Amino acid sequence: MSYALRAGLMVERVDRRPVDSFLLATLVLLVGMGLSVLFSASYFRADRLFGEPTYFLRRQIVWLVLGMFGAITATRVSLDALRKIIPLLLVPTLVFMLLSFVPRVGVQVLGARRWIVLFGYSFQPSELVKLCLILYLSHILSRKREQFHDPLNAILPPVLVAGFFVALIYAQNDFSTAFFVLLVTLLMFFVSGFPLRYFLSMTIMSAPIATILLLSREHRVRRVLAFVDPGRDPAGTGYQILASQGALADGGLWGVGIGRSVRKLGGLPEAHSDFVFAVLGEEFGYIGVVVVLGLFAMFAYRGFSLAFRLEDSFRSFLAFGLTAGISLQAALNMAVVVGMVPATGIPLPFFSSGGSSIVVSLVMAGLLLNLSRDASVSEGGAHG
Repeated sequence: MSYALRAGLMVERVDRRPVDSFLLATLVLLVGMGLSVLFSASYFRADRLFGEPTYFLRRQIVWLVLGMFGAITATRVSLDALRKIIPLLLVPTLVFMLLSFVPRVGVQVLGARRWIVLFGYSFQPSELVKLCLILYLSHILSRKREQFHDPLNAILPPVLVAGFFVALIYAQNDFSTAFFVLLVTLLMFFVSGFPLRYFLSMTIMSAPIATILLLSREHRVRRVLAFVDPGRDPAGTGYQILASQGALADGGLWGVGIGRSVRKLGGLPEAHSDFVFAVLGEEFGYIGVVVVLGLFAMFAYRGFSLAFRLEDSFRSFLAFGLTAGISLQAALNMAVVVGMVPATGIPLPFFSSGGSSIVVSLVMAGLLLNLSRDASVSEGGAHG
């Protein structure tokens, strides 16, 4: 192995500064609660489909171990060495995305080609896009920020790269993830000091295009109509929203008790994945909902405050993008469950069943913990 490759992959051995202990504790609580809620939400479905109540739990634990290994590695990797290979990371990401369109490798479920199957394991390449695009934008925007006056050289490359990956995700018939990646991209452009006229132009151009694409498929139109008036078709398109809202209402203040959810027994579709937050609300009540909201809010606060404390622009943009990638996804999922936005299919980080999501989310959190070493020391907060 060449010296350059070893440098690109090496793990930091010298820096012994501790990570943000408060951020780490928040992450541990989220992962622990997520695993327990997932088991409660999934055991009935697992027993019915596979004859094994712990089926989803065991698979999640396997992915969780893999994600923890990735997170630990991410906390120790040299960010300067990582930055040198960021452009190269786009290549395997692109390959995985293209594989989703290859017959017998890409898997089509409910009309969407989001997954690929390799060696018997399924993986969602768009989750990898979230991480790699945040890394790439942090790198390119920090390097080009002094050249924003030259749009052809400084602005067009990141716009084309981000737009290309968003288009690929949309081509998988995954509008929700494409929209989410576009949202994170626009936010990263904004915080990078992108000229306001260009940012507004991108936003104004994206809005009508996104609206047209949203309304171009019948099932998306039905989701929008169900969001506007779920009672119009309570047994059809409005069923998920009404069921999730009913689960939250049934939980009341204290909840019905862990493992005692009734809605997960078939009355709540996708209770173990997209709507796991509804099961949490039914079993733990509003108290449990507030606790989880508080944990995600604390995660976002520590991450965004870290981003604004870091002096190096690459690290600052990276901290912002990683925090936005996790906290906004959580907010979007919970907003769907309570009926604030149309159903999206976006998983709840650390809670929803799915190997791709938990692994990528943990690696993103690991990088954020790594970045916390560079923050200035604050009383009771991050160590630097």
